[in-house]
Amino acid sequence: MSAATAAVPASAPGATAEPAIRVQGITKSFKDVHVLRGVDFEVAPGTVFALLGSNGAGKTTLVRILSTLLAPDAGTATVHGFDVIGDAARVRESISLTGQFAAVDDVLTGRENLQLVARLRHLHSPGRIADDLLARFSLTEAGHRRAATYSGGMRRRLDIAMSLIGEPPVIVLDEPTTGLDPQARIDVWSTIESLAESGTTVLLTTQYLDEAEQLADRIAILHEGTIIQNGTLAELKKLLPAATVEYVEKQPSLQDVFLALVAGRGGQ
Repeated sequence: MSAATAAVPASAPGATAEPAIRVQGITKSFKDVHVLRGVDFEVAPGTVFALLGSNGAGKTTLVRILSTLLAPDAGTATVHGFDVIGDAARVRESISLTGQFAAVDDVLTGRENLQLVARLRHLHSPGRIADDLLARFSLTEAGHRRAATYSGGMRRRLDIAMSLIGEPPVIVLDEPTTGLDPQARIDVWSTIESLAESGTTVLLTTQYLDEAEQLADRIAILHEGTIIQNGTLAELKKLLPAATVEYVEKQPSLQDVFLALVAGRGGQ
């Protein structure tokens, strides 16, 4: 358990849990460019919250503010109950950020990457921590290999594993599947689902609609610096007229074809 986790008392029975992330009226401009124009949302503990938006919508700027790398012009934000400005050090203890590109050291093996992070965080038994995470992310057999030999999906899984060292209660994944092939994307999706099942709060930024639909408990659509809709997938679908029901023979999707062909050639 991290120091930040221990610092927050458990809620009384029947009480509403404090949001893991709370953003209120956040604005940010770069000279004359208004990137965030008053962003508001909350993320419940132990859920996957998808921030969906196209390139330039302001997703990464908001992530940088939540991870204390950038100060907002106005508004407030808290992570695990700590203010991103007034309690920046406690926020950094509570959060882990995985960016768009895997931050692994190619010269080191997978196990050595994990051990290095554990040592930097002054944790006991870095070897045991590394072995546990390699097993959790199905990387045990590759643990002795240099990270340079890993596929894109394996590198991303290792990157996420590194971000979990120290058991941060909140993890931010900034477009984690950018540039990955279809199989690697599915591997990362499975990893994110397992994080949520273990009680970790996940803030996921993405420009892929299918990714948000597959993973998120709630979805917020960020457009031109503001949240234009926020709700569950079912709630968002109700914003459109009801579909006309017709009988259509279901055809396999390209993803179905790709996975079937790859699986069929697995031994070659």
